[in-house]
Amino acid sequence: MSNSPQNDRHIPQPIRNDGAGATDPGPRDVMRDRENPDMLVPPATDAGTMPNLKFSFSDAPMQLNHGGWSRQVTIRELPVAATLAGVNMRLTPGGVRELHWHKQAEWSYMIWGRALITAVDQDGRNFIADVGAGDLWYFPPGIPHSIQGLEEGCEFLLVFDDGHFSDFDTLSISDWFAHTPKDVLSANFGVPESAFARIPQEQRYIFQAEIPGSLESQKIPDPYGSVPRTFTHRLLAQEPIITPGGTVRIADSSNFSISTRIAAALVEIKPGAMREMHWHPNNDEWQYYLTGMGRMTVFAANGTARTFNIRAGDVGYVPFANGHYVQNTGNQSLWFLEMFKSDRFSDLSLNQWMALTPRQLIEDNLRVGPELMNALHKEKYPVVKYAGIKAK
Repeated sequence: MSNSPQNDRHIPQPIRNDGAGATDPGPRDVMRDRENPDMLVPPATDAGTMPNLKFSFSDAPMQLNHGGWSRQVTIRELPVAATLAGVNMRLTPGGVRELHWHKQAEWSYMIWGRALITAVDQDGRNFIADVGAGDLWYFPPGIPHSIQGLEEGCEFLLVFDDGHFSDFDTLSISDWFAHTPKDVLSANFGVPESAFARIPQEQRYIFQAEIPGSLESQKIPDPYGSVPRTFTHRLLAQEPIITPGGTVRIADSSNFSISTRIAAALVEIKPGAMREMHWHPNNDEWQYYLTGMGRMTVFAANGTARTFNIRAGDVGYVPFANGHYVQNTGNQSLWFLEMFKSDRFSDLSLNQWMALTPRQLIEDNLRVGPELMNALHKEKYPVVKYAGIKAK
């Protein structure tokens, strides 16, 4: 059998402009090749061996429940991602992610819709709040909590500070009840065993319930008061850092004090712009792409570099201290989250570093002249836009 795809001018081929490469007659997944042009035809500057640094939530299996769904990207799907793991979850109107707790910290970004979240801390202080698109929440390890979709339902990203995390390895109230003798439950709560006649026989995880009433109707007076530090943060309401190529909003323990284990930035890269060449001195970077499409190149020392094509729904990963940049290759803004297992967001700008280093030293090291040296800026511009960067 022969389809001779090399004769179809609309089918991409692994041939670079300098003539390197050859046609691929197949078998092949042409759709996948079109989605990953910089893997099919890597830039000439890519070199060496680097692990895969991208995985799409579309390649993760769905867990379907009455009340919503979930899927996860952990070290099992993306083996390089040791520091953080992520869960993408959807709840219907009234759908409940049941009362539960984790050994890990939970950080979340609300992608769409609205939800009611509840929690109680170790001192018996409760927290009940509504969250909407662009809001964050954070629950420290061991803090029991729940999530329920409001009128339109919701979708959100959950991030945990352990790459080995599994959302099916949480501690759930229904699971504990199902595995506790009824006489023990009776003794614990001081009610007859008959009170537990209809308890679930297994973990409920996600289930359908009625849409909760107003926030005021859900609040429970607490003799111990409310938690001293809020578990939520309005990230989109935060004043952004505005640069020529986009915007950046940073949320870490400096402005979201409860979030001591996960720091994050919400980045917008406009068409024709790029997240500048930089690296992070504190930890690996776990990314989630919200809208748009682009490419990310990672530099890992000793002549090693690799380029990945990314789009909405992808998870990206950059190992600790590796240099990298992200370009917008589409015609709409590329929005993504950068997350770190850290209490503070921290990055180092290649441009700023060079601008604050003796000029002669830079010129001798890189063999460059005034054209570059005069363009360096001492201020950090996380997202840059220049004429040389063009959208496809």
